[in-house]
Amino acid sequence: MAPPPVIDAHHHVWDLAVRDQEWITGAELAPIRRTFTLDDLEPEARASGVSATVLVQTVTVAEETPEFLALADGSTLVAGVVGWTDLTAPDIADTLAALRALPGGGRLVGIRHQVQGESDPEWLLRPDVLRGLGAVAAAGLTYDLIVRPHQLPAAARAAALLPGLTFVLDHAGKPPVARRTTHPWADGLRALAALPNTVCKLSGLVTEADPRAWTVDDLRPYADTVIEAFGPARLMFGSDWPVCRLAAGYADVLGTASELIGGLGDDERRSVLAGTAKRVYRLREPGA
Repeated sequence: MAPPPVIDAHHHVWDLAVRDQEWITGAELAPIRRTFTLDDLEPEARASGVSATVLVQTVTVAEETPEFLALADGSTLVAGVVGWTDLTAPDIADTLAALRALPGGGRLVGIRHQVQGESDPEWLLRPDVLRGLGAVAAAGLTYDLIVRPHQLPAAARAAALLPGLTFVLDHAGKPPVARRTTHPWADGLRALAALPNTVCKLSGLVTEADPRAWTVDDLRPYADTVIEAFGPARLMFGSDWPVCRLAAGYADVLGTASELIGGLGDDERRSVLAGTAKRVYRLREPGA
């Protein structure tokens, strides 16, 4: 039997010759403080059976999104881009339309902001932010949530206020794997998952664990909670490459995810590995 198709719904690239990645600091992140390109990713992804990917923003710089769209336009791998734009800008609707008109603009599938770095735990509920999120919905795009556990309640309230916008939770909301606890993450996750316009990425767990000594069993309680809360039809795989390299190689991350969903049925596994991402992000694989 042929292996199920795989769409990697979450990876990054960056070129330090173009701009610095100011978040890559300290000894722990030193292994990824270098340039990573699609040429670096493609052989690893193809060798793992990945047919398409979603490229996700890394910095809050307006120029990055057009650059990513141009990369996608010339790629046989990148099917979608989750970019960044200022949600609080009065002209956000015009900005989104302009991005769509660029080369590769048809591959813009979502917007993301580094909410995890905001000091206000209710940043998502600011009126100017909610207005911007409404514009994202009106443009037919999704919104990727990169939040920490204490920000999940605000994320759930924002999702409830905007039922027409699909919220995609990155990295399962960054559970405290290394601390071997599920509190308060699990309660916040379940509250978000109770809303039908929410989806979750099975991604980033290896780097929330002890990167030097994690096991699949360390991750299993968190993966099981996510699977139970969202269900396979609202769950998608993401490698979080190259950040994942701090704890595991590309093939290991995909193999771990496959093991964590091993108890699901064939159709459910296909949803997690490809179907959910294709549906939620409305992906057309490059060349299709």
